[in-house]
Amino acid sequence: MEQANHTVVTHFILLGIPNTDGLQTIFFFTFLAFYLCTLLGNLLILSAILGDPRLHTPMYFFLCNLAVVDLSFPSVSIPKFLAILWAKNRTISLGGCMAQVFFFHLLGSTECLLYTVMAYDRYVAICHPLRYLLIMNRRVCALLAAGCWISSSFHATILSSLTFTLPYCGSNMVDYFFCDIFPVAKLACADTYIIQTVVFTNTGMVPVICFLLILASYMRIVYSVVKMNSAEGRRKAASTCASHLTVVTLFFGPSALIYTQPELNMVMVTAVELFGSVVTPMLNPAIYTLRNKEVKAALRKLTGGQKPAC
Repeated sequence: MEQANHTVVTHFILLGIPNTDGLQTIFFFTFLAFYLCTLLGNLLILSAILGDPRLHTPMYFFLCNLAVVDLSFPSVSIPKFLAILWAKNRTISLGGCMAQVFFFHLLGSTECLLYTVMAYDRYVAICHPLRYLLIMNRRVCALLAAGCWISSSFHATILSSLTFTLPYCGSNMVDYFFCDIFPVAKLACADTYIIQTVVFTNTGMVPVICFLLILASYMRIVYSVVKMNSAEGRRKAASTCASHLTVVTLFFGPSALIYTQPELNMVMVTAVELFGSVVTPMLNPAIYTLRNKEVKAALRKLTGGQKPAC
C-alpha cells in the first residue's frame, strides 16, 4: 500500500549551481565562450593532424583521440547547463539523465586511459627510439586506442546500470547542474550502499592504476634522460614530455579532489567539476600547440600560411 502512493519518476529537475542567483547572464556568456573555444581549439587540432601526413605518427594518433574526447566531454553537460542559465529549462528526461551519466563516465575513463597510453608512447619513444616505430606500429596503436574506448564503455555501463536500476519514486530535484551518480542516487527510495561502494571502488581504481602506470613510465623516462650524454637530447626529451605532464596534472588533480573527498563542500565540488568539464578540454589544445613546432606548422598550413620547409 505504501508503494502504491509513490509516483514513479519519469524526468528530473536540474537545480543548477547553488548560490548563483543574479549571476545567470554572466555565467551564460562565460561558459558559452569557454565551450565555443573548446570546440574550435579541438577541431583545429583534429583538422591539422588529419590534414598533414607528417603528423600521422603514434603520438598524434593518440592526440586525435584525446581531441575527440575533449570535444565530447563538455558537450555532455554544458549545452543543458546553458539552457538552464538562459531559458530556465531545468527539466531533463530520464533517458537524457541516463545518457549524461553514461557518457560522462565513458569519456572521463577514456581520457584517463588515453593519458596512460600516451605516457607509454613517450616511454617507448625516449627509452627505445630505434625500435619506436616497430613497437608502436599501426596495429598496436589501434588496439591500444580501441582498448581505451571499449573498456571505458564497460566501466560506464556498469555505473549507469547500477544507478538507474534503483527505484526513483520520490523527489526528482537533482541538486546539481547535470546528472551525475551521487546527486541522482541520493533521490533513490532504496538503500544506495552498493552503488556508493561500487562507484568509490570503480572510479577509484581506474585513476589510481592509471596514475601508477604513468608514474612508472616517467620514472623510467627520467632514468634514461639522466643517462643521456647530449644536452640537446635531454632538452628535446623534456620538451616532448612537458605537454603531457601538464595535461595529466590538470586531469588528475580535480579527479582526485572530488573522489577522495566525498564530504567536500558542494560549491567546491561544482567548481572542480566545471574546471574539468570546461577549462581543461579548452586548455589541452593550447598546451599541445604552444610547445609543439610540428602542430603549429600544420595549423599555419591549415589556415593558409606558408608551408614550412621540411
